[in-house]
Amino acid sequence: MSLWWAILLPFGAGVLAAVLPTRARNQEALLAGAVMLAVAIALGLQYPRVAAGEVLRDKVAWLPSLGVDLVLRVDGFAWMFAMLVSVIGALVVLYARYYLSARDPAARFYSLLLGFMGAMLGVVLSGNLLQLVMFWELTSLFSFLLIGYWHDRRDARRGARIAFVVTATGGLALLAGVVLLGHVVGSYELDAVLAAGDQLRSHPLYLAILVLVLLGALTKSAQFPFHFWLPHAMTAPTPVSAYLHSATLVKAGVFLMARLWPVLAGTDAWFFLVGGAGLVTLVLGAYLAMFQDDLKGVLAYSTISHLGLITLLLGLDSPLAAVAAVFHVMNHATFKASLFMAVGIIDHETGTRDMRRLHGLYAAMPRTAILAIIACAAMGGVPLLNGFLSKEMFFAETVLVRFTPAVEFGLPLAATLAGVFAVVYSLRIGHHVFFGTAARDTPRTPHEPVRWMRLPMGLLVLACLVVGIVPNLSIGGILQVAARPVTGGILPEYSLGVWHGFTAPLAMSLVALSGGTWMYLLLARQRRAGRLKSAPLLGRLDGKRAFEWLLAALMGGARRVLRRTSSRHLQQQVLWMAMAAGAAALVSALAVPLEWGSRPRVPVTFDFALLWLVGAAAAIGAAWQAMFHRLFALVLLGVVGLVVVVTFAWFSAPDLALTQIAVEAVTIVLFLLGLRWLPKQLRDDEGVALRARWRRGRDLVLALALGAGLAAVSYALLTRTGAQSISPFFLEKALPEGGGTNVVNVMLVDFRAFDTLGEITVLAAVGLTVYALLRRFRPPQELTRLPPQQRAAPPGTAPDLVKPQELAEGEDPAQGYLLVPGVLVRLTLPIALVVALHLFLRGHNLPGGGFVAGLTVTIALIAQYLVGGTEWVEDRLNLHPPTWIAAGLLGAALTGVGSLPLGYPLLTTHTAHLTLPLIGELHLPSATFFDLGVFLVVLGSSMLLLTALAHQSLRARRRGPGRPT
Repeated sequence: MSLWWAILLPFGAGVLAAVLPTRARNQEALLAGAVMLAVAIALGLQYPRVAAGEVLRDKVAWLPSLGVDLVLRVDGFAWMFAMLVSVIGALVVLYARYYLSARDPAARFYSLLLGFMGAMLGVVLSGNLLQLVMFWELTSLFSFLLIGYWHDRRDARRGARIAFVVTATGGLALLAGVVLLGHVVGSYELDAVLAAGDQLRSHPLYLAILVLVLLGALTKSAQFPFHFWLPHAMTAPTPVSAYLHSATLVKAGVFLMARLWPVLAGTDAWFFLVGGAGLVTLVLGAYLAMFQDDLKGVLAYSTISHLGLITLLLGLDSPLAAVAAVFHVMNHATFKASLFMAVGIIDHETGTRDMRRLHGLYAAMPRTAILAIIACAAMGGVPLLNGFLSKEMFFAETVLVRFTPAVEFGLPLAATLAGVFAVVYSLRIGHHVFFGTAARDTPRTPHEPVRWMRLPMGLLVLACLVVGIVPNLSIGGILQVAARPVTGGILPEYSLGVWHGFTAPLAMSLVALSGGTWMYLLLARQRRAGRLKSAPLLGRLDGKRAFEWLLAALMGGARRVLRRTSSRHLQQQVLWMAMAAGAAALVSALAVPLEWGSRPRVPVTFDFALLWLVGAAAAIGAAWQAMFHRLFALVLLGVVGLVVVVTFAWFSAPDLALTQIAVEAVTIVLFLLGLRWLPKQLRDDEGVALRARWRRGRDLVLALALGAGLAAVSYALLTRTGAQSISPFFLEKALPEGGGTNVVNVMLVDFRAFDTLGEITVLAAVGLTVYALLRRFRPPQELTRLPPQQRAAPPGTAPDLVKPQELAEGEDPAQGYLLVPGVLVRLTLPIALVVALHLFLRGHNLPGGGFVAGLTVTIALIAQYLVGGTEWVEDRLNLHPPTWIAAGLLGAALTGVGSLPLGYPLLTTHTAHLTLPLIGELHLPSATFFDLGVFLVVLGSSMLLLTALAHQSLRARRRGPGRPT
């Protein structure tokens, strides 16, 4: 089975879950659980191959020429992580079915959960680092939506925003680091990167790459100083917290550090940066966890501490420490997921998570209490539980570190101190909540949950017991398989035995257990006496407050800069952009002087010179007339467009000429409609007129300078010698590989089809955006159509300066402008459609194609609007441009994806030659369907722009005449 199904199945199921009835909890949970179990079973069946040392790969060609392909890669470490994501995800789904209330929208919850699972699987299974970064940012997006699931709560919105800003910003740093890493290695393939450790560590860019990659990893795993976002993410539903904190989001950072451990580790910079961040986070998180009164707050800070423990192990530069880190990843996932479920049950059955009101719950819920106490013992490192084994390995590694005397003494001391704190916060949950006098002031009467809600927690606790008692039989083989890729393929000697004799790590564990118990009793006495309100020394430190202050300062600074350097007027913004571009070009020209080449020039003829003199005069005239008469300026602008059309035809570019003339016809109409939105020109005041003339003169000078600069650059490029031209490649490959003789069209729909797909996407976005912005506004009253008695302006006065009257109720502004009989124009519509079909079908071999065909139909429809008005066109043709846009984008994308199952890169063209009765041989390239998508997007976007600028909403007539849309 293709590995891609492990990722595509959750995403597809997430879409399906979104369209199911929002209250159908059983169906939603069944769908999500079945998908997660299916992925777990499919991956589990691959264990024999992975255990044998085989690395499974599934590659889909994407951009082979750039070395960028879509790759899934499964080794032992990725397999272990993927199993955690899918198995714990299935348990969370079962748990969530009974946790969520009937009022919670189940469709949104399970849809987002499945999407998040797919994104996390994409991270752990990616065999290409750029692909990994893409899924990395998807995890940030889905976690933002899951943390803010109860979006009606202010704290949920704030927690989601903080988490997203921190993790997504770290993701941008990771992207920069990955780009540099790929540049140094020469490939973004994970196999190539993992084999280039010595090359990377000796490169001058190593430190920059290390810092950028670690910014991504440390922010995602909530390491100091980025730890503050995790406690505020506790506003998420408890099933989400259980999933995010045990096996997915926060583990992504330590996954990345372990994944790149063979490449980036082994230097002092790695030791200090990774080990230092992990050590501070380990101690700080454990210390703050002791003083939290919210059960989820305790678990949040304990998660921070355990992530710090894993990070510290990875930073020690020891293969055995890396094995211990992998082991603790698995152990932490089991006991932390079970504890979150226990906290969720307590909250669900008592109505509160406040530990000041929770005590003595053992009598009311003994089964839940037993499971929660065992999980707390695993978290605190009690023997015969899985947490004890990995913590013993951690203590052993801190003792074996050989560095400076301060590190050799301080590291075991800090580790022991963190162990003491871990026992304290574990006892706060396991003892304080379940023992003592029974709670009386809880919102709900405590009782056991339904059996199926407790089952996932029981299975996880059972795993803690089994691994802790018989580690070699239960987890030994999986640990070897998972740790081998992290250590570079060679495993150090280690033992998972429960008893190793009286050793230094055992002594540290005993100190942690006894010291933690004593400190818990001391702090409990302080709380009962009312002398302990917050964490001593660190109680006033608030990461959220510092983050929000920094965010407010950045926003305030940006607003001040914007006020001083920007303007609300579009002309000023364009001016600054043009000046900045010109300055950058000038600096580049000074650094690399322009030189004219010696390529033979095409002789200038009198006819061509005269043509361009007319075009230049029209361009200058358009700029000048824009001050006095906008309509004349548009006419002269059309002359410039026609000169360009003739120039394209002159130089044997009929495709470009055909497209240009169609574009000119459409844009002139759109510009005419846009005049209705422009403000009235004021020339009564001499000062205003003087400033306007000065501005026009300034703009003219700038335009001439930029135009001359671009002309000089173009001339230098066109006359250069020695540069290899790309045109022979396309001329030679167009027919044999693209299946067409029209090189321009083959380039657009085959060789550069990805660019074309991006361009039509932008065009669709522009059309939808303009329509959305303008559909609810009308032009000012003085800018509407002139009544018949005022169409002739007084001598010397521009028609657009005469104040017209308002339109009559229900009057169509498209009527009354043309004297051509409407019936004649309507008769041209079928003719235009035939011409467009002809241009579309011939485009692969002769001038034409989807773009110009779409513009041809647009021109025909514009004519119908002009003579028939909106009502006639919509009633007769039933136009709906957004549907055309959606169909075009979907068709173009599906055409491109269709080549992937056949093993070809995205958007690869295939040509078929069919012989049909009466018709004969039919040349049918698959690019035709891509071109059809281009046609639909161009037509839909053009008509949508027309509708927006003419301010005729598609539903105007349904709402009633004269009513705003």
